[in-house]
Amino acid sequence: MRSGTEAQPVPPAPDQVSDLVAATAHALPEQVQVLARARAFAEPFIAGQLLHTGENALMHADGVALVLHSIGGSEAMQAANYLVHACPHLTRPQEVLTNAFGEQYALLAIETNRLVHIQQQARGGHASAQALADPALQTENVRKMLLAFSRDLRVVMLRLASRLQTLRFCAASRRPVSPGIAHESLHVFAPLANRLGIWQIKWEMEDLAFRFLEPDTYREIARLLDEKRTEREVAMEQLRTGLEASLRARSIRASVQGRPKHIYSIVKKMRGKSLGFDQVFDLRALRVVVPTLKDCYAALSWVHQQFEPIVEEFDDYIARPKPNGYQSLHTVVRDAAGKPIEIQIRTQAMHDHAEHGVAAHWAYKEAGQKGYAGVSASSDYDAKIAVLRQLLAWERELTGSRQGAGLFDDCIYVLTPDAAIVELPQGATPVDFAYSVHTSIGHRCRGARVDGAMVSLDTPLQNGQTVEITVAKEGGPSRDWLNPNLGYLISHRARSKVRAWFNAQASDENVARGREAVERLLQREGRTAMRLDDLAARLGFSTADDLFAEVGKDEYSLRNIEAVLHPAPPLPDPDELLLQRKARPNASEHRPPHGGVLVVGVDSLMTQLAKCCKAAPPDDIRGFVTRGKGVSIHRHDCANFREMAVRSPERVIEVEWGIPRDAATAVYPVDVVIDATDRNGLLRDITEVFAREKTHIISMHTQSGKGRVWMTFTVQVADSRRLAKVLGIVGAIPGIHTARRR
Repeated sequence: MRSGTEAQPVPPAPDQVSDLVAATAHALPEQVQVLARARAFAEPFIAGQLLHTGENALMHADGVALVLHSIGGSEAMQAANYLVHACPHLTRPQEVLTNAFGEQYALLAIETNRLVHIQQQARGGHASAQALADPALQTENVRKMLLAFSRDLRVVMLRLASRLQTLRFCAASRRPVSPGIAHESLHVFAPLANRLGIWQIKWEMEDLAFRFLEPDTYREIARLLDEKRTEREVAMEQLRTGLEASLRARSIRASVQGRPKHIYSIVKKMRGKSLGFDQVFDLRALRVVVPTLKDCYAALSWVHQQFEPIVEEFDDYIARPKPNGYQSLHTVVRDAAGKPIEIQIRTQAMHDHAEHGVAAHWAYKEAGQKGYAGVSASSDYDAKIAVLRQLLAWERELTGSRQGAGLFDDCIYVLTPDAAIVELPQGATPVDFAYSVHTSIGHRCRGARVDGAMVSLDTPLQNGQTVEITVAKEGGPSRDWLNPNLGYLISHRARSKVRAWFNAQASDENVARGREAVERLLQREGRTAMRLDDLAARLGFSTADDLFAEVGKDEYSLRNIEAVLHPAPPLPDPDELLLQRKARPNASEHRPPHGGVLVVGVDSLMTQLAKCCKAAPPDDIRGFVTRGKGVSIHRHDCANFREMAVRSPERVIEVEWGIPRDAATAVYPVDVVIDATDRNGLLRDITEVFAREKTHIISMHTQSGKGRVWMTFTVQVADSRRLAKVLGIVGAIPGIHTARRR
């Protein structure tokens, strides 16, 4: 875990990593002597590395482990600290750490390094002092801290310990700390330690960060504290021993200690209440630790009998605990000389929680269900929900002074049943939540419980709620979810997943429909033994499914497959064609009885208009001799014709438009494609143009999505030049993007 001022370490040689992977490939993840093993694992990578602060990386890791130990952090957490430092040196960290220590250690190391990287980027983008003091930036840092809890609560505890060790080293070695690091420590890390109840880290980090940010003020307060320290300490020791003895005489087994003086808290009180140095009450302070809750109030009663209490300074944090769970009795009394003394009274369990906070939760997990230091066992879920509520309350405090416009107004945080934190957009519903957990859960979502109560799927979720999704064994989403007026989905990501599901279903239906048509054709032709992939390749498709999809969408004619199954007979000999032309000099005047198409130089050949391009006079046309079905007529720019002409150029024949027998009423089907913005009345406006221009519609197909609509019309025309005029009128309709012939 690198502090923000640390250098990027030089990665070890690739062969060294390979040897390490091989050495750990068969290691068992039993956590026997895990702390010693983790340190031995990391040492070769970091022992020779220096951080930007000048601190040795291994010594930094050792210091972090000591900080974690001092706040009751478990041996497992201390071990993870070394793996965090080793992680950036590994080319495949998750694989190596999982093999050597188990998946949980690997995830913890990787998540912690990810948070380090995010925080480094944030500091790099906000280097100025003005930006560093911006409440919005502080809130954004809280957001990043909050997201770091999504996998493991211990991630942020590791970051707190690392930052404290960096500040300790710089203070001891008299090295400078960048304003960004110091400001982040004072305004993000220390408040976070307070919210987690880890006061031991909070007080020390505040004093060290303040020392770097305002060195002159820090030295002045330190000087004032030192001026009469000896006299004050003698008086306080007499007061301490006397109070302890008197309490024991009343059968109250109390331990009384002097409470440390924290320079930053003194400055905050002086500035916040406009007090002079001598008016700060906690310059003289004692802490009384007793065995039971009953003893707390008995000790308070005795203190108030012996000294004059200052009533307005009394706080009962036992009856009304602080939001982070802190409990204690606070009172300020005056001694015989009239000088104020602050006295805190608490049980040993309250004291341990005040010093260790959420760290006690992780320590007890290693100790088993008997608990640790008097802290009763609580679940991982309870710990996470408590921390989540603390951080959300912290964000509200940061943004509440700015007319309630918090940076979290655009998102909410809810929990899964196993206490994983999920970020969602403001107004998100249980369906949004289901898709954020897993796409499959979203598709099969059928019901939801919020904080244990059943709710409808369009219910907006709130910060801190626990959401549980009821799923079907199989099935898919509802089309109603895509209707914005019904309010089922807010997240764009979830909406795109629902659309993708329906698009995939449509694609599957096209493939199934196309497969059925192709297989039916092959059965009719007696070619069921033919390999479908080979057939697709002969037709120019990569796979059989690609062929089926085009056939299923009516974009590819089955006649093309028939042409492959029945190769056309060889064309007449050119000399024979020449003799026919000489024998019939007026052959160009021949009019075929039906299609209105003349095969130049050849009489009495059957012709048919290809459905793939739907030619109409006076289009430039080409002929292709099929096997058993005469000459297929294509437009010269038809893609199918070009493919067939490349494969079988000898079967291309010259054709031209003739005059059909019923020329006065002859019409030809052509396809028209329209791309438009979807709106009410669009189809009516288009069909009115076709009706007014006497263009008969014989079929229509539409497809819509994301506010757009694509329409394919098959219309009858006698002259394709007339169609161009009609399409120009259609293109002028409001909302039409393109109107063209296919």
